[in-house]
Amino acid sequence: MLSMIGLIGGLALLILLTMIGMNLLVAGPLSAFIVAITSGLPLFPQLAGKNEPDFVTNYMGGFTGFIASWYFMFLIGAIFGKLMEDSGAADSISKWVTDRIGVKKAALAVVIACAVLTYGGVSLFVVAFSVYPMALSLFKEADLPRRFIPAALGFGSTTFTMTSAGSPEIQNWIPIEFLGTTPYAGWEVSLVVAVFMMIFGYWWLKKMIKKAISRGERFESRETDSTQVREKLPNPYLSCIPLLIVLGISFSFHKSLAQSALIIALLGGCISVYLINRKYFIDFSKAVTEGTIGAIIAIANTAAVVGFGGVAKATPAFSHAVDAMTNIPGSPLIGGAIAVCIIAGLTGSSSGGQSIALPLLAPHYLDMGVNPDALHRVAAISSGSLDSLPQGGYVVTTIRAIAGEKHKDAYPAFGALTVVVPLLGVILAVVLFMIF
Repeated sequence: MLSMIGLIGGLALLILLTMIGMNLLVAGPLSAFIVAITSGLPLFPQLAGKNEPDFVTNYMGGFTGFIASWYFMFLIGAIFGKLMEDSGAADSISKWVTDRIGVKKAALAVVIACAVLTYGGVSLFVVAFSVYPMALSLFKEADLPRRFIPAALGFGSTTFTMTSAGSPEIQNWIPIEFLGTTPYAGWEVSLVVAVFMMIFGYWWLKKMIKKAISRGERFESRETDSTQVREKLPNPYLSCIPLLIVLGISFSFHKSLAQSALIIALLGGCISVYLINRKYFIDFSKAVTEGTIGAIIAIANTAAVVGFGGVAKATPAFSHAVDAMTNIPGSPLIGGAIAVCIIAGLTGSSSGGQSIALPLLAPHYLDMGVNPDALHRVAAISSGSLDSLPQGGYVVTTIRAIAGEKHKDAYPAFGALTVVVPLLGVILAVVLFMIF
């Protein structure tokens, strides 16, 4: 009981500290410490028995493991975004978009850009880095409150694309290993759910922006924004080539190299930005430096939250929670959705929710005769809901490190679109699978 109180209390504390703006490099280990001591975990490896978990080892295992897996993607992705900004390519694309579809649809342009890159196989973190400079230009051109940029980025990346049939993102591929399905499992229902999430989510985003504008909110420039007025911008069509190169290389090598394909793709993007727009750069070296610093801050903040999950997973309470979630009575689809959803929330990871729940759920439910395609799609969609609670790694990176916003300003819209909308999508998917 004490371990469960500590697990829930530690998670609540992490969410609270994140919302009030505490440095995550402090908030993450502090919250994990609460979880560890209430669960009786030794603090140091010297105090633990052989092969037994301890606070320092488990926290740093999650922290360093995330950095080891994602450092190059964060680094090159952040540099790519800065090069797009410094060369004027992001401004050029945003101006072309607003001239064609109108400034009032700037948010739609951001959502579509994220959706295309995500469905093309580009990692969610990299999509945020890549599209943010263009999003900033679009919102500035349209005079929209910039606190909605993270919501637009998250909505376009983590809802109707990340978990849909055919998506190359890992959230759509994890179930294949345990269910023997394909990436297109349950595509008919997936299509209906994706269209619903896209239409409803965009309507909600527009409504929130419109309400903010009616209260007098406008785009507010910052000292860190580029203030230099450009007399000439690069060609918008040529400026799109780096994005297409990232998309094309990522898609081509995704099966053979998995996430490592992003390293090649982003390097190709950086090189193409320089070659195509080199005469338009304001300060190439400064852009690379700022991108590097931004990447380090972003990955450190995210790793601090992942470290919390490393400690949480080692506690008795977490094991009991997983057992309870994976033995929910009633419809297997409902039980599977709830289990994946809750575990993703506890770990702050959509892939973590599936990786922990499915090895336990799949054999049992398949023996019961559950349609594996239906379970695949429900598990995928549900994994992309509570993983976007305030302390989630992607949430922290997008709101804090990339957009430079405060959680209290940006998260309400972000949470509405990346938590509530996917939850409604899960419910719709379950209902459709039960009917048909």
